[in-house]
Amino acid sequence: MKKTKNIVLIGFMGSGKTSVGMKLSYRLRIPVEDTDKLIEKREGCSVSEIFEAQGEAYFRQKETALLQELADKTYARIYSVGGGTPVRSENRALLQRLGTVVYLRVRPETVYNRLQNDTTRPLLQCEDPQERIRTLMESRRQAYESCADMIVDADDLSVEEIVHKITKELNRVKLLVINGPNINFLGIREKSVYGTQDYEYLKKMIQRKAEETNCEIEVFQSNHEGAIIDRIQESYFDGTEGIVINPGAYTHYSYAIRDALASILVPKVEIHISDITKREEFRRISVTAPVCDKQIYGQGLDGYLRAIDFILALKRKES
Repeated sequence: MKKTKNIVLIGFMGSGKTSVGMKLSYRLRIPVEDTDKLIEKREGCSVSEIFEAQGEAYFRQKETALLQELADKTYARIYSVGGGTPVRSENRALLQRLGTVVYLRVRPETVYNRLQNDTTRPLLQCEDPQERIRTLMESRRQAYESCADMIVDADDLSVEEIVHKITKELNRVKLLVINGPNINFLGIREKSVYGTQDYEYLKKMIQRKAEETNCEIEVFQSNHEGAIIDRIQESYFDGTEGIVINPGAYTHYSYAIRDALASILVPKVEIHISDITKREEFRRISVTAPVCDKQIYGQGLDGYLRAIDFILALKRKES
């Protein structure tokens, strides 16, 4: 999950953006603003009146101009945006730039039950509002999903439950575990040194740790130096907040991996299952250790768990 100063709530009319925004504002102590209300205040009339007098195209232009303005603000806000806002491609890019986009997804039946007596919705003033809802929702579905960082199916959840899901996801830490050459041969190679548990066991162990600590942890393994460098570089762009790396034999001579790690300014822990300081002379040298925040050697597979705990402790201090 990307970390940004703002939270942006999107979804079809009647999905609960206003109620969720208010409750989320109390929970996070961040002011909430409704973009429709901001436009109404500036225009001096309601959205329905704008649609009637100026047309939908005029209103959509005002939406885009407002998003451009808000994206340049430095204060933190929760924004609830109109149901049609993400339809424009330029708006989707602005929403992504504005903050973490949360899509409150609901079924057409839910919307109709909530809005059937609401006469303030200009797009529903028609002979068959149920069909209008279904058609509009389907036409907007891809736009909503393509710009969302988080999707919450909100039909059968209370506002409190929705807010809990959002805050839990926002607090989720994204980590990357990188394993170098021959780590995939755990349980096969040198069992007296690396133990009898196989690589699948290690991945499942890390997944359990992720679930216990509310983390998103990707486990990546390659026997190729270039692939490892590529994955380290990708972490610069994908929101990774910490790296645990067992470079395998590359530990001792890969200055290329060392330089890639040095470029990524997140907490990094170098892990080795065995104690490399007590093994062959060549294994005692680590060219990657100087660009990591900590080294954990000789703790077996538990070293991975300790590395994760170390990074999470650093993240708690930051917050």
